[in-house]
Amino acid sequence: MSLVCRAIRFQGQGGWTDLPAGTSFVLDDTSRPTLSQGTDAGLKYDRKGAIPIILVPQPSDDPNDPLNWPLWKRDVILVILSAISVIASTLSSLLAANTVTLSLYFGRDFTQMALLTGYHLCGVGVAGFIFVASARIWGKRHLYLLGTILIIISSAWGGAVGTNYASLLWARVIQGVGLAPFEALVNASVGDLYYVHERGTRMALSNLALFGGAFFTPVLVGKITQTIGWQWSFNLVAIFAGALLPLVFFFVPETAYSRPRNRYVEAWDNGNPCSTKEDHELQVMSNNNRESTPKSSNPTSFENDNYKPPGDGSPISTSTPPQTTFAQSLLPFNGRKSDASFLKLLLRPFPLFFHPAILWACLIQGTLIGWTVMIGVVLAAIFLGPPLWFNEVETGYMYTGPFIGAILGFLVSGLLADWSTKFMIKRNKGVYEPEFRIVLVVVQLVFGCVGLYGFGVTAQDVGRYGWFLPDMFFAFEVGGMVLGAVASALYIVDAHRDIAVEAFTCLLVFKNMFSFGLTWGAYDWLVDAGVSRTFYIIASIQVGICLLSIPMCKLLPFFSSLETEDGEGYGLISTDRYLWEEE
Repeated sequence: MSLVCRAIRFQGQGGWTDLPAGTSFVLDDTSRPTLSQGTDAGLKYDRKGAIPIILVPQPSDDPNDPLNWPLWKRDVILVILSAISVIASTLSSLLAANTVTLSLYFGRDFTQMALLTGYHLCGVGVAGFIFVASARIWGKRHLYLLGTILIIISSAWGGAVGTNYASLLWARVIQGVGLAPFEALVNASVGDLYYVHERGTRMALSNLALFGGAFFTPVLVGKITQTIGWQWSFNLVAIFAGALLPLVFFFVPETAYSRPRNRYVEAWDNGNPCSTKEDHELQVMSNNNRESTPKSSNPTSFENDNYKPPGDGSPISTSTPPQTTFAQSLLPFNGRKSDASFLKLLLRPFPLFFHPAILWACLIQGTLIGWTVMIGVVLAAIFLGPPLWFNEVETGYMYTGPFIGAILGFLVSGLLADWSTKFMIKRNKGVYEPEFRIVLVVVQLVFGCVGLYGFGVTAQDVGRYGWFLPDMFFAFEVGGMVLGAVASALYIVDAHRDIAVEAFTCLLVFKNMFSFGLTWGAYDWLVDAGVSRTFYIIASIQVGICLLSIPMCKLLPFFSSLETEDGEGYGLISTDRYLWEEE
């Protein structure tokens, strides 16, 4: 069976530009016209299904390449990272059910209690910049270990502060630093470990771990506070994180891998732009035909393993390195992953905030997370007073709805992410576009915005509507939040793999700083404008943000096509046509 790839290119002022980042030929579609026929594409496939799926990215022949590890090993790594992410994610909502209790215990007002969460989120955002630069140079394993250790230390510290508010505040900041590696890097590790067609459900799982645990925590913390004291909410986090530390140490090896650029599914042309579609078709030659293929100064196939793609350095070595031993895999570092300077990588995420795709992802994911934090901050004020007079246990139970919403969001996103993508690939003649992931935003719009509008209506008059309807709409809002997080994370991983770590840093910083800002004014905003009017405004803003996905589906491929191989270099080109376009 042969695989025929047609180059998707754009005509600009400087000539022809390669196809958008992340565009891949996934299904072996023999209905496309061919220039020549080969017996084997020379590419690696997933042949478990009826239709062979081209593995994207193509794995190397290195046994240390995570894509070459058995699926069960990769899944074990993801389960462990998800488990420690659940523990880490509890830290952000650890005080949600204890607002009144801690306010009385420390003699502080509600805003100062909210800032215990706000400064914690600030710690996450600031540490994210430093950790991501470190991950770029030395990998992710040492940061997972450091984050787990910091969570253990800071949680034990928080349980032993006594009545010292300042000490608790600093413990919360360090907890945020410990949380940062998991918020910033776990989704990127999913991209390290899995092919495009394997990521959807697993990305949903990692996002459920990062968000679901945060909503189940208050359910437990309220009861813990009433029975054995609020300090044990910190102590138990330290205990569970300590139990997971050996699993992280022994069974989570380094997932970062410097993949050689010697196997491409995409095609390019070093010559002048051609006027016909046929001139841009590529027959990916079989291994059997490579030796007989004549050399040319303008190659259209990979003639040998030492072929040097445009812009690369020296030819890639074909020697296979030895497999890393188990003892070697336990080291926190296994060599540099980049020769770039730490300062350059530290500052690299800042300009990405102006990249349309990254800005879109920040808004899609970050704003709903911010509204969720805001609801959590004001929930106590709404339900602890008249007419319901909830205590910390009943307030904690109010998070049962959001937890169920997170589970439903996970299930819906897991089912739709891969199914909708495969469906659209078939409709697109086997060509995968990362923009297929944006379809999930439609479901986010329905769930998230209905939840925000509904919460505003029902929370304004809890005497009339009771506690159930606000809790139900809170669940809808959280379900929409998970869907948006999965959609944006999948798009970033698929379309911008080379800058995925920096992109997740931007998401991390935006959502935490945005949430931090909301904790400063949440109570005053509710007092001045009222619950219903406040959430009408919030919901309308969110509708507008979701609708940005419509123009982005058209614009993102063109901006993506401008990235250089190291993810740098953004500009503007004219976008005349796809070569797949029917004439």
